[in-house]
Amino acid sequence: MAVASVLTERAIAGAVDADLRALDDPLTQASFTTFSQAQGGAREATSQFRVSGMYCAACAGLIETALQGVDGVLEARVHSATALALVRWDPLRTRASALVEAVRRAGYGAVPDAAASARAQREAEQRKALWRLFVAGFCMMQVMMYATPAYVSAPGDITPDMLSLLQWASWLLSLPVLLFSAGPFFSGAWNSLRHGRLGMDVPVSLGIAVTFIASSGATFDPGGIFGHEVYFDSLTMFVFFLLGGRWLELRARHRVALSLEAGTARLPDSVERVRADGGTERVAIARLAAGDRVRVAAGQAFPADGVLLEGRSLADEALLTGESEPVAKQPGDELVAGSLNLRAPVLMQVLRLGEDTRQAGIVALMRSALTQRPRLVQQAERFAGPFLWAVLALAAGAAAVWSVIEPSRALWVAVSVLIVTCPCALSLAAPSALLAATGALARRGVLLQRIEALEGLAGIDMVVFDKTGTLTRDRLELGETRVLGPGGDSDALLGRAASLAELSTHPASRALVAAAGDAARGPAWHEVEEVPGQGLEAAAADGTRWRLGRRAWVDAKLADSAEVPEGALCFGPAGDAQAAFVLREQLRDDALATIAELRAEGIQLALLSGDAPARAAALAQRLGITEVQGGATPADKLAAVAAWQAQGRRAAMVGDGLNDAPVLARADVSIAFAHGSAVARSGADVVLLGERLADVLVARRQARRTLSVIRQNLAWAALYNAACVPLALVGWLPPWAAGIGMASSSLLVVLNALRVAQLAPTPGQG
Repeated sequence: MAVASVLTERAIAGAVDADLRALDDPLTQASFTTFSQAQGGAREATSQFRVSGMYCAACAGLIETALQGVDGVLEARVHSATALALVRWDPLRTRASALVEAVRRAGYGAVPDAAASARAQREAEQRKALWRLFVAGFCMMQVMMYATPAYVSAPGDITPDMLSLLQWASWLLSLPVLLFSAGPFFSGAWNSLRHGRLGMDVPVSLGIAVTFIASSGATFDPGGIFGHEVYFDSLTMFVFFLLGGRWLELRARHRVALSLEAGTARLPDSVERVRADGGTERVAIARLAAGDRVRVAAGQAFPADGVLLEGRSLADEALLTGESEPVAKQPGDELVAGSLNLRAPVLMQVLRLGEDTRQAGIVALMRSALTQRPRLVQQAERFAGPFLWAVLALAAGAAAVWSVIEPSRALWVAVSVLIVTCPCALSLAAPSALLAATGALARRGVLLQRIEALEGLAGIDMVVFDKTGTLTRDRLELGETRVLGPGGDSDALLGRAASLAELSTHPASRALVAAAGDAARGPAWHEVEEVPGQGLEAAAADGTRWRLGRRAWVDAKLADSAEVPEGALCFGPAGDAQAAFVLREQLRDDALATIAELRAEGIQLALLSGDAPARAAALAQRLGITEVQGGATPADKLAAVAAWQAQGRRAAMVGDGLNDAPVLARADVSIAFAHGSAVARSGADVVLLGERLADVLVARRQARRTLSVIRQNLAWAALYNAACVPLALVGWLPPWAAGIGMASSSLLVVLNALRVAQLAPTPGQG
């Protein structure tokens, strides 16, 4: 039997080792690890893991310590609210399996953050947590039923034998709560103590253990040192309510994880690839390569980032950009991996796959943000350690004083102090609210690269905008049609010019086509030639050469004309312009409403643009922005923001271009559109995935709301302790009441934090 037992243990150990070794397979690592070149040319890896068994901020610190103790680990960040671990390590000095092994040795579970395994772990964690909560709740109700007669009956109504029987029944029903439901508290306390730290689970576990031991002593020997009072009802009630708070926090973490995986889950397992000979073949998505042509059926997700080659359809990009309305797609438009093809089959060309896709970048940004601990959380964690030592000292002092005043109550006063002062509410005050707010903004298409940006957003009193690509779209629109010759018809000239413009992909040509719509008609054009920097030239049926382009090129007489502004498109036979089309940049649909809302909230507004001063001033006047500077270089923009900051302004910068990168880095809060330059995005605190300028307003309001909720939570935790600790010290708060108070406090904090999981309505915004 002994030999068989040893062999079984060895087999299990071998299976575990094999499972860990599989993590070192390069193909397996590709799902949860990225590799990059560090300074000096060294190769480094960054891996994402989902951790189970964490119940407080101290747990995150323990896991970070365990990971940092592995030779070759360069950086380890663990976020308790999201159960995410991000580890940067040297592939030459350690392995992925060693990282998971270190977490397991610390007393926690870890799996690679690949969608399937992580989802399975979450489901198992959720089932176990629900079972713990159910057992605690069921036993609590039964124990309360047995304890009620002792509370409501008069002395002598219950015989000693019957009272002893009720106590024994309560003791038996408390065992599952102690041994199963309260398991996370004891394991968390043990992990903290063996690593030389003091987490919130320590006083909780101590209170539970002391309550059970003392109540058991009173049950076994009513005349002994523990007296005859039992508090099994307090014990079970305390565990149930505390598990209820942790259940709500667990659900919040899982909702964020599901939102991160939603886009990936949409990707098809296989796709229909078009071969060079025109035939098709069904291949796994992992077999695709850049340049491949793929047919995507209606109702199927686009498997990669690419461009539409054939067909017209609608794409649902809500999971990626927060846009609720489907986006029209035509040949030449960009397609995003994970978005749904809604209307008709299309042919696309693959440009980017896997980790290079926009969707993967979004998920990486979110994961990185959720592993950070903002300043508010760090402050709470720093306060929690000394607070716990003070709690233990206070409980010991209370026990010593009451052992002199009334020895029979000394133990219960100490237990009440331990339970009522447990800093669960304090530790949950900030993380739960920040997690809920981050998830809500992500669903809107607003990604926080740094969670502490919420603090900055809540305090800004000035917003500085770039012009092109920020307040305006990257396309033009027709502002005015001017007829230059006598007897001309503006609509007819626009339609004829648009029929020529259809033969070009230039932004100005596309603006004319869009303005003309179905009126784009005219004679057939021949010998079409596009002259770079000038415009289009073509021959009409009668051989006349017509031109559409710069005024001086179409008609030299208009070179210095005041009638036709510089930048307008002229149209007509060469040397005889008949119409001029004045184009202007297209404002974002919600620009006017957003600017008005920000101004109404007392925010100072400014416009900094590298465009011509006249154009910048005209746009600023159109929007009602008084602070404007055109022709600004990156250095000019940087100096302007620095000057405003020197005046005491807390400025947010909104931009999208490469020239905005320096000023984005200088601003108190930086906001960039995802379609902008990679440099601008990388330096931004907030990334807007959609095309809504109103998201700036939404993010600020959500930040202010989140900070308000955090302050409410902290105030409640302080008020609760200030009121209840004196009551416990003087013996007016029994353990059962302390348990209800502490658990209710934690529940209230979590429920209050969940209010920011829904974005506040934004008047006038979509």
